[in-house]
Amino acid sequence: MKTTKKYKIKVRLWIEETEGPFLGIGKIWLLENIRKTGSITNAAKEMKMAYRQAWQLVKEMNQRAENPLVEKILGGKGGGGARLTPAGEKAIATFYEIEKRINDFAEKETQNLKF
Repeated sequence: MKTTKKYKIKVRLWIEETEGPFLGIGKIWLLENIRKTGSITNAAKEMKMAYRQAWQLVKEMNQRAENPLVEKILGGKGGGGARLTPAGEKAIATFYEIEKRINDFAEKETQNLKF
């Protein structure tokens, strides 16, 4: 007796440029946490990541993007911090738009899977 199997297509997205992988879900989460906390330090804590690693990722993204994604806010009375630039906001929005289109396509294709 044949059993009907249900398959699902899973896709993992990352954006590459000439130097290799540039932006994936981990970096998107880091950007979102910087937006939420206003700080690379606090974003790193939220993600249970060392500050040094978070700072390296931000530095790398800023160097490899056409425009910086994160800018530091210099200290003052309340201390410094960080915020996303318009390019950083666009990176998040674009990543999720592409991810949605890919997942919609994968869902549609799943319906045609029969082996």
